[in-house]
Amino acid sequence: MEYNPTPGAALTPLREFGLRLRTLWLAKMIGVTAGMTAFFAIYFRLLKHPLFPVTVMPVIALAPALLKTRRELGAYGAAAFALSAIGFAVFLVWPTAVPRPAIDWSRHPSFAFLKTVDASGNACPSLHAAFAVFTAIWLDRLLRAMGAGGPARALSGLWCLGIVASTVATRQHVALDALAGVALGAAVAAWPGGRPRSIQVLPSRGGADTVPPS
Repeated sequence: MEYNPTPGAALTPLREFGLRLRTLWLAKMIGVTAGMTAFFAIYFRLLKHPLFPVTVMPVIALAPALLKTRRELGAYGAAAFALSAIGFAVFLVWPTAVPRPAIDWSRHPSFAFLKTVDASGNACPSLHAAFAVFTAIWLDRLLRAMGAGGPARALSGLWCLGIVASTVATRQHVALDALAGVALGAAVAAWPGGRPRSIQVLPSRGGADTVPPS
């Protein structure tokens, strides 16, 4: 299904949200699934088999569903690929790990499972934080384009902040990893090649919020 609203029809943010979800849904589903599969295959390969000595660091997918054109999908995919490639390149030439805290994880079953799935390597930059920030910036653009007000955008920002904070709180990363991830995610999101001009930012329902298309 292509994005094709009725000419002249006034779309509320909720109707715009639903229309975007239905647009190109099959391409989005296949693309995101394939991208995530490739990402984790490479991620865990580098995690389990680093080519260089690991450095212990001192003590960080709603957006694609709302894209409405193949141009936007391509730009998002290219930017996400660039973010992954940069992170993997860093892991390849500079393997890092977080210090192991003196915690008996067997007494905390939920976290013990997390530790078995995601080991302490591939620490800096935190790709959890990088993708959280990258996605939050893209989602903010899309929410503005849909005419969504401040509360929706604030919720998205708080969600991003929670993800970044949780990477440190669960001892998966230290603050330096998180900060590096935040910087990487923001830098890639600001990359001109990953900001299609087809995303038209419209005034929000609360007043003047007009920003020229990126």
